[in-house]
Amino acid sequence: MRYLPLTDADRQAMLARIGVPSIDALFADIPEDVRLEGLPDLPLRAGELEVERDLSALANRNVAAGSVPFFVGCGAYKHHVPATVDHLIQRSEFLTSYTPYQPEVSQGTLQYLFEFQTQVALLTGMEVANASMYDGSTACAEAVLMAHRLTRRSKAVLSGGLHPHYRAVVETLSHFSGAELAILPPDARAAEDLIAAIDGDTSCVVVQTPDFYGNLRDLSAIAAAAHEQGALLIAVVTEIVSLGAVRSPGEMGADIVVAEGQSIGNGLNFGGPYVGLFATRQKYLRQMPGRVCGETVDAEGRRGFVLTLSTREQHIRREKATSNICTNSGLCCLAFTVHLSLLGEAGLRRLARINHANAVKLADALASVEGVELVTPTFFNEFTLRVPGNGAGVVDALAEQGVLGGVPVARLEPQATDLHDLIVVAATEVNTDADRSAYRSALQEVLS
Repeated sequence: MRYLPLTDADRQAMLARIGVPSIDALFADIPEDVRLEGLPDLPLRAGELEVERDLSALANRNVAAGSVPFFVGCGAYKHHVPATVDHLIQRSEFLTSYTPYQPEVSQGTLQYLFEFQTQVALLTGMEVANASMYDGSTACAEAVLMAHRLTRRSKAVLSGGLHPHYRAVVETLSHFSGAELAILPPDARAAEDLIAAIDGDTSCVVVQTPDFYGNLRDLSAIAAAAHEQGALLIAVVTEIVSLGAVRSPGEMGADIVVAEGQSIGNGLNFGGPYVGLFATRQKYLRQMPGRVCGETVDAEGRRGFVLTLSTREQHIRREKATSNICTNSGLCCLAFTVHLSLLGEAGLRRLARINHANAVKLADALASVEGVELVTPTFFNEFTLRVPGNGAGVVDALAEQGVLGGVPVARLEPQATDLHDLIVVAATEVNTDADRSAYRSALQEVLS
């Protein structure tokens, strides 16, 4: 028997209390053309064994990332995660811990969060960092809202090289906050004139480096132009390993840096959970969303850790909160911190060099295929190719050849039809010479 605790009368009373005529009215903001009509085409009931068989059959239709040459990126990257990382984060005291509501009895949690913040601040070249966000995209949107609060303006300029998913999250939050967005068109060659889009009403400029197409961007001139107009520069990094090889956003004048930390310590995980990194200047600390762990000494002079700042609704009054989006990504933070601690500075720099070298080898090999053009000449470990015909079709054909060859731009920018012959390709330390050779051979065959 199904457990249905509410009667029709209960439901009517609840709807009347909140002032809507029907349950359907609660979904009015969802366009009708994307709503399901009636029940999905699934059996109403099945035994556990039958369900397991059906789901296993569905799962077997997937191609596991580690089973074939893999060159997919666009914000989620396949890196090697040492076994030590999983071993440590699965210890019960870490695996079951949650937000330190009672900080004085959560010293272990606070310590690794403090170390995490230190690592993020050093990587990004900033003065302070928080104890994580959900992921890079939500961190980006929170940075825009923070810039609005700091500048008391409500216009954000978004680069055409910003990841489309990040842009979409910013659009969603801006829609409900009433903020204005100036979104530059998709720009595969990083040729846009961002500086011309900055004016006296601009709150912030959002630029990604390496950008969605793989272009490495020098943010210095954009930062100077933004500051001249009283605006802030928000730097976005989706491939955090790149900061082992290039200048940090802080060195280039960024005021807020947001990033996706998945590449260090966290697997692809079917798209999540991931961990958002957020860092800024000391003077902006009190408008930073999330929480900040600090170091202190107790009454006996012993080292200890405290929850220095917590600006989310569950800790303080709603009207004083900067955000309620930053709940616990603690386990992903810990994985990040363990992996980065194992690498150290020298290890991270070496890892970054290997990533770049592998990408250069792959780009040279693929660009030698007739009809293929390398669009992004300056990149870290990800670049864009122009192929004859439709990029999505080429990617599908490569998959049939046993190579996951990248992400067609058409998948994430369906409206930009002039970019539908582009494929974004990523190479990391996990790719071998054999993988690269297989990709080149498969691409040559597909295009012949």
